Amino acid sequence: MAVSVVRFNLVEPGASPASLGARYRAAVEMAAYADEHGITTVQTEEHHGAGNNWLPSPFVFAGAVFGATRNIAVTVSAVIGPLHDPLRLAEDIAVLDLLSGGRLVTVAGIGYRPEEYALFDVEWKRRGRLQDEVLETLLKAWTGEEFGYRGRTVRVTPRPFTEPHPLLLVGGSSQAAARRAARLGLPFFPSAHLPELEAYYKEKLTEYGTEGWTMMPTEQTPLLHIAEDPDRAWARYGQHFLHEARTYASWQSGDVHSAVRSSATTVDELRAEGVYRILTPEQCLEAGLDNLVLHPLAGGMPVEEGWRSLRLFGERVVPALGG
Repeated sequence: MAVSVVRFNLVEPGASPASLGARYRAAVEMAAYADEHGITTVQTEEHHGAGNNWLPSPFVFAGAVFGATRNIAVTVSAVIGPLHDPLRLAEDIAVLDLLSGGRLVTVAGIGYRPEEYALFDVEWKRRGRLQDEVLETLLKAWTGEEFGYRGRTVRVTPRPFTEPHPLLLVGGSSQAAARRAARLGLPFFPSAHLPELEAYYKEKLTEYGTEGWTMMPTEQTPLLHIAEDPDRAWARYGQHFLHEARTYASWQSGDVHSAVRSSATTVDELRAEGVYRILTPEQCLEAGLDNLVLHPLAGGMPVEEGWRSLRLFGERVVPALGG
């Protein structure tokens, strides 16, 4: 059965607090609708200081989603590990794991925007070492036992719900990220379809004598919007997808690999590219995608249009997926 995902990053350029608050509440209501209609996962992410109000606090949002749902998983993809205090991060994830009954999936990356590190006064050049410390600390903290941390002995409580610990994946598109995951015996989440990096990770698992697995985006994992009339939807709402695509493009240097990578500068170019797709319910099913990622509020999409897309997805796509 295909995996069905609803993605939220809560972008809204120029939003007033009232408008952004309404968007946040709508996203939680959409997550509850997704849960009721058998959608597999809510996906969210972390970015800081963005002028378009990109969500900076994915775990706070995840907590709201868990309070409104009973079955759906929330994947934070990704948390920027070095920007977080390791002990506090261990506590926050443990509490969410307990609240949700084990429905939280955390992908830990190191980010690719130096300005985010500058915002928190964290040294960009130390990000690899800081990420090592974060991951090692999480694994020790979740045992509930005392351990050495920065020259002192500490103990973190409460222990999480999931045994042996909440699902934690190492994200990235570099060999350093793959090595880090293999050394710690953690699953690896390449940020794009990178089979050669998956093979390198497996080699390192053997070298370190650890066990792990890969969760990798498929070769085609477009961001979807469902509409009865795609031509009309592109004409009316394509600017929102273009805004997000251009934002990503401005952040990603040449050595960053991402499943969401676009070089489009116009709505027509974006439509032809296929990274973002507006499809009818029938076209969505005919596309034969293994991962269906709906992005109902992309780039400041009007909330009412996001609801139209989600309802078409929940009522005419998901039931036909089987399972």
